[in-house]
Formats: sequence, C-alpha cells, structure tokens
Amino acid sequence: MRVVIVGCGRVGSLTAQKLSDAGHDVTVVDWDERAFHRLPPNFSGRTVRGNAIEQDTLRKADVKQADVFLAATGGDNRNIMTSQIAKRMFEVPKVIARIKDPERARIYRERSIEVDCRTIAGAAAILDRLGIEV
Repeated sequence: MRVVIVGCGRVGSLTAQKLSDAGHDVTVVDWDERAFHRLPPNFSGRTVRGNAIEQDTLRKADVKQADVFLAATGGDNRNIMTSQIAKRMFEVPKVIARIKDPERARIYRERSIEVDCRTIAGAAAILDRLGIEV
C-alpha cells in the first residue's frame, strides 16, 4: 500500500514507522526538516520537505499514486485543507484527517473524508471508564 502522511509529529511519525515496518511504501511530508528526526534511523520511506497545502509539494510526494492519504498535522485547518486537496484534486481513494474539533469532524465526515477525532474518542473512553453510556 502506498501511503502519504502529512505531518511528522508524534502521530505522523509513529504511524509512518509502523506502516514502513509492515512493508508499506510511505512518504512523509512536513514543512520543518527537523521534524523528520522523529523517524527512526531504519525508516525505509521517503521524506519531502514542504508545505502540503501547495500542490507542487504534494506532487513531489507522489500523492497521485497514493492509496491512502493521512493528514496528521497539529492544525485542523491544515488537515482539512490538505485532505480536501488529496480527495478532490488528486483523487486519493482513502483520505483520513485528524481533526480535534468535534463539530468540524462531523461536517467533514459528511463530505466523504474519514475523520480521526481524538477529542470524541477520548471523551468516550473516559465516560466508558466511568460506566456511563452515551
């Protein structure tokens, strides 16, 4: 599977490492070269430095050939924008956006973008531990 991950923070770098270890073709995009230091020395994927909102950066990352696109930056707006570009312009079949705001998560789920909302998942986990059904 060919995967492009935007954002090489904790989530992006760990996901990239695990996918690469499993034998997948992974490219990580980040605007800050220092972020790539989070990847382990044995990371077999590619890194692309640049702003993922810019189409040229996404072309360098071969987004057009990706099976999966993951937007995992620290900002909802960047994740939403890059996900829409990947979905609409590059026609990536599976697009997942990390979105912290539950209302935004709902809106983009309705627009055929898979959403990972840790805010919703975290609250549900806490309520579950308290024995409260939602």
